[in-house]
Amino acid sequence: MIMNFIRGFCMALADSVPGVSGGTIAFLLGFYDKFIDSLDHIMGKDKKKRKEAILFLCKIAGGWIIGMAGSVLVLASLFEKHIYQISSMFLGLILFSIPLIISEEKKTIKGNYRHLFFLVIGVALVVVISCLNPVAGEGISVDAGSLNIGLGAYVFIAGMIAICAMVLPGISGSTILLVFGLYIPIITSLKEILHLNMEYLPVLIIFGLGVLTGIALVIRAIKTSLKKYRSQMIYLIIGMMIGSLYAIKVGPTTLEAPRDQLTLSTFSIVFFIIGAILVLGLQKLQMVGEEK
Repeated sequence: MIMNFIRGFCMALADSVPGVSGGTIAFLLGFYDKFIDSLDHIMGKDKKKRKEAILFLCKIAGGWIIGMAGSVLVLASLFEKHIYQISSMFLGLILFSIPLIISEEKKTIKGNYRHLFFLVIGVALVVVISCLNPVAGEGISVDAGSLNIGLGAYVFIAGMIAICAMVLPGISGSTILLVFGLYIPIITSLKEILHLNMEYLPVLIIFGLGVLTGIALVIRAIKTSLKKYRSQMIYLIIGMMIGSLYAIKVGPTTLEAPRDQLTLSTFSIVFFIIGAILVLGLQKLQMVGEEK
């Protein structure tokens, strides 16, 4: 219970900020395959597997909800004020985790170097998404008074695409929302709901339905690909994680009040090292999880 709570909490912290994916954290913590399988089993016909999947995902969801609430209420302002330190930490986290993943998947990728093309695709995919011009500032108004059929459809589609990004290591769902101009509006809506302002509830319901639809459409494809084409998928995932280094570098430009990209002068070696240390901590958590 505690282990899965921590897993969900870490995923939420990643999902709440542009540049890092919750799927990346799931991969680092060694439960990505189980996470994808559980999402798939919920929609399956096997009642036993569905029950086990629901129990597992409920434990993950508990930590995720607490982590997301904390991010929305507290950490969002911290990210704004210390974006360069946080970006440096994420660079260390991702950069030092890539060799560990390569080591863990050594048997899968060894001898399959012809699949390196998928690594290139992964890098390019994340870089292209990051280069799209996100909407800065207050963005789109999504309260009940401004909600209409067109905006509802737009939010629904954004939710579908964002969740697809969130479950894939390397691509940040928050970055996708920035591209759609909905990151600040959705975060603001969550804040308002946590403060019991129900005026923003309809748009979050529509967004949630888009998320569920996206899960239903993409999870089976991811599971099948990991099973039948694991070597290609691992190369693709590693490529997306490499590409996320660029996404983190340009992350400060996507804030509500845009700032300059991360440079050598704003880079923090201390927080970079903290990120590296966190990788060791995540690996330790993974080992504890495997022992249990």
